[in-house]
Amino acid sequence: MSTNSLLDKLEGILIRFQEVSEQITNPEVIADTKRYIKLNKEYKDLAKVAEVQKRYKNALDNIHSAREILKEETDPEMREMAKMEMDELEDTLPGMEEEIKLLLIPADPQDGKNAVMEIRAGTGGDEASIFAGDLFRMYTKFCESKGWRVEVTNSNEGTSGGFKEIVMNITGEGVYGVLKYESGVHRVQRVPQTETQGRVHTSAATVAVLPEAEEFDIELRNEDIRRDEFCSSGPGGQSVNTTYSAIRLTHIPTGIVVQCQDQKSKLKNLDKAMAELRTRLYNLEYQKYLDEIASQRKTMVSTGDRSAKIRTYNYPQGRVTDHRINLTLYNLSAIMDGDIHGIIDKLVIEENAERLKMSEM
Repeated sequence: MSTNSLLDKLEGILIRFQEVSEQITNPEVIADTKRYIKLNKEYKDLAKVAEVQKRYKNALDNIHSAREILKEETDPEMREMAKMEMDELEDTLPGMEEEIKLLLIPADPQDGKNAVMEIRAGTGGDEASIFAGDLFRMYTKFCESKGWRVEVTNSNEGTSGGFKEIVMNITGEGVYGVLKYESGVHRVQRVPQTETQGRVHTSAATVAVLPEAEEFDIELRNEDIRRDEFCSSGPGGQSVNTTYSAIRLTHIPTGIVVQCQDQKSKLKNLDKAMAELRTRLYNLEYQKYLDEIASQRKTMVSTGDRSAKIRTYNYPQGRVTDHRINLTLYNLSAIMDGDIHGIIDKLVIEENAERLKMSEM
């Protein structure tokens, strides 16, 4: 893409940025919650492009000025300074152009949303439940490092520790856009705590990450929902286990069932269960979008395919391998303590490379 073509595209985006800037201060727009939220998100996305455009244009203007100095200036020192500045700026242009090209490709509209994460023990019996608990701890630590809030909505503990299943809401900036890469089957290879012979076993847990649906994303009709109330199970003290505060919702048309039992308040559990049900219904449609993208790309790393084996954690060798990008790291203990930033960064780079390739075809 030529410099002029890039600037023309950026100019059009800046015009739209100005339009949105004015609209989000309009009282009529502010009164329309759905429209205001949508425009506010668009404003934040366009602001990133506007900031890069400003830097890019300044660099081009300064290169032009340096060339003029080299044409007209006779002072050797001035010419040397102009030449150095021009060389430095020209070195930064390719990086800025790549950044702009990526920003110009439409992003997944769900990336800015909060997320619902569910971790389920797979093959491996008690050891799989223990591993699911390890993954829960890993993601909790990672979310803490990002300043995100984690709220467990439902859990079913394993008989020897960990979880047969645990579901949590994660809120913060751009949560889904980061955690979507974690959907799939995670395998662990280690000597189980329940094994006395010292043999290495392979167990698995499934992670699913769903973009949280906002209220206006999906409309729920009361007549389509069956509501059941029951006593909470597991730890939680007197009132949690003796009052009918837990909520189970069944969406009759689809058969989707969700439940929430982590709060003492029945109303709070109902609110959380409704939010999760809305998210699961929304994701029925969203999965069609993911399938369409996956069919267009060879090595899409964030399809949300729960059956895809994405990562292996090998304890005897202290090794973690991400199979989608053939990445192997030997810092297992740090990764299990939540340091998965490096893995996700490399997955993002891989996906961005795919997106650029697709845009140029």
